[in-house]
Amino acid sequence: MKKAILAVLLVVLAVCVGWQTLRASRTRIDPRIAKFNEDAENLLFALQQYKEFAGAYPTGNNLDIARALSGHGDKKIVILAVRKSDLNQKGEIVDPWGTPLQFYFTANSVLIRSAGPNKVFEDSSAPNCDDLFRSN
Repeated sequence: MKKAILAVLLVVLAVCVGWQTLRASRTRIDPRIAKFNEDAENLLFALQQYKEFAGAYPTGNNLDIARALSGHGDKKIVILAVRKSDLNQKGEIVDPWGTPLQFYFTANSVLIRSAGPNKVFEDSSAPNCDDLFRSN
């Protein structure tokens, strides 16, 4: 009887461990998504610093924003936020898949958008959209 109970407990334990392992593998985050999240947080912080020094967020497209953060904009404010490896040949800030990021500004907030793994900006309401977003 004790052996039967022990055997049942071992089976239950094995099933629980297997279930947790499967669950953890499904929720494990892709390293590139983790990199995007970290880079976006750094950019949001840098853009907020820029706004504090300049009085407003930088304007223009991705290249203009990259130039402004590196001190090559009108305000000549240097905010070290982007590694050279995070820029493409044009000087645009890119996501971990090499696609230039998109920036959207309001008076008090910033939204950073990545095209995600498929490198295509999609309608965010589409069921298979893999675009990534971060805002402050």
